[in-house]
Amino acid sequence: MVNKFDLIIVGGGMVGATLACALADTQLQIAVIEPQLVQEFNADQPHDLRVSALNIASENILKNIDAWQGIVNRRSCVYRRLKTWELDQDRAATLFDSNDQNTDHLGHIVENRVIQLALLERMASAANITLYQHKTQSIDVQHGATLIELDNDQQIIGKLIVGADGGNSLVRSAAGIGIHSWDYAQSALVINVTMKSAQQDITWQQFTPTGPLAFLPLSGSSASLVWYNTPANIKALLRLSEDEFLAQLESTFPDALEKVEKVLAKGAFPLKRQHAKEYVKPGVALIGDAAHMIHPLAGQGVNIGLLDAAQLAQNLLAATGDSISSADEYAHSTQSDIGSIAVLQAYEKHRRKHNLLVMQLMDSFYRVFSNNIAPLKLLRNIGLGTAGHLPGAKKKVMALAMGIDGPLPDLARKP
Repeated sequence: MVNKFDLIIVGGGMVGATLACALADTQLQIAVIEPQLVQEFNADQPHDLRVSALNIASENILKNIDAWQGIVNRRSCVYRRLKTWELDQDRAATLFDSNDQNTDHLGHIVENRVIQLALLERMASAANITLYQHKTQSIDVQHGATLIELDNDQQIIGKLIVGADGGNSLVRSAAGIGIHSWDYAQSALVINVTMKSAQQDITWQQFTPTGPLAFLPLSGSSASLVWYNTPANIKALLRLSEDEFLAQLESTFPDALEKVEKVLAKGAFPLKRQHAKEYVKPGVALIGDAAHMIHPLAGQGVNIGLLDAAQLAQNLLAATGDSISSADEYAHSTQSDIGSIAVLQAYEKHRRKHNLLVMQLMDSFYRVFSNNIAPLKLLRNIGLGTAGHLPGAKKKVMALAMGIDGPLPDLARKP
C-alpha cells in the first residue's frame, strides 16, 4: 500500500520540523521523513556542542507555531549585548545593547537538540503530521506525484516534496537542481567549557587575521567558544593534550574571556558557501541548508533557514485558502495546486534575494577581516569605530540582525 500526502518534508531537523509545525492542524496531510531523532533531554547533561543563536524573528516564529515553551522549559541562555572588535584594537569596538533597541534582549543561545525536541513535541500533537523514522532510499520526482521509497521498502507519494535535508540534499539532486559552491580557507573549532564566572548576558567576536574568536554564553557557568582558523592549524590544535590545549586557548583568546575552568568537549568542521541555482521546480521546494549554506560567523544560518520555512508555509496556506495573511498574493484563491510553479516561485521571490544579501554580507566580513593587509586593516578599524559612534547606523544594523526590520513572513512578527 502506498500512502499519499499533500506534502512530504525530507528532513525533520530544525528547519524541516519548523515548516511542519507551521502547517500543523491545517487541511494539508503532511509526512516528515527523519531517520535520526535526537536523544531526550536531561537537565543534568552537559551542553551539546551544536548550538544556535536564535534572533528575535526566529523566536517569534517558534512562539507562533507553539514550540517556544518547549525550548524555555528545557534550557536556553538569553543575551542582551553583542560586542565586536579587532585584535589589539579595542578602542574601535562596537557594542550592541538591547536597551538601544528598546527590547529586553537581542536573542537566545540554544542547543540544536533542544530546538528539535520542542518541535518534535509540537509535531506529535498534530493529527495531520505523520513522522517516518527511516532513511530515504530513492526519490522519483514527478509534479503532483513524487514517489519516495524508504529503507524499509515502504513507499509514499506527495503532491509537493520539500528538501530540508541539508547541504548534501537528496531532494535537490533528485530534482536536478545545481549549486554554486566553494570552500572557505577556514575551519571552525567549537569548544564547550565551564567558566569560573557565573552566566553572562553578552556574546562577542574578536576578529583576527586567521579568523574570528567568538564567545557564546550558555546557561549556568557554561559557554561555547568558536575558534576560526586555517584547517591545518585547527588539526594541530586537536592533537594537543588537554593541558596544552587549555594553555593555548588562554593565550590566544582575548582578556574578555574570563577564566576557563575546564574544557568539556570540542569538535571541528570545515566551512563552505553553497547556494542552489534554483529553490523551486514544479512539485519541489528547497529550504534551509538544502538551499543555502553560509559562513557561520554571525550565526545567521539557522535564522534564515527558519525564515524560509515560515515564508513557504505562508505561501502554501495562502494557496489552499487557509492563509496566514489576507494580504498574500494567493490569499483569495482556494484549493490551488500547492506544487504549482506559481505558488513556489512566490516563495522563492521572497527568500532568495534576502538570503543572497546575507550570504554576500558574510562573505564581505570574511574577506575584509581574515587578513592582515595594512590598508584594509585601517579601513576596517575606521569602520568599526565609526559604527560604534553612529547610533542610527547601529540601530539599523542590529534591527536587521535581530530580524525586526526588512521583509518578514507573518510568522516572524511578534505574536
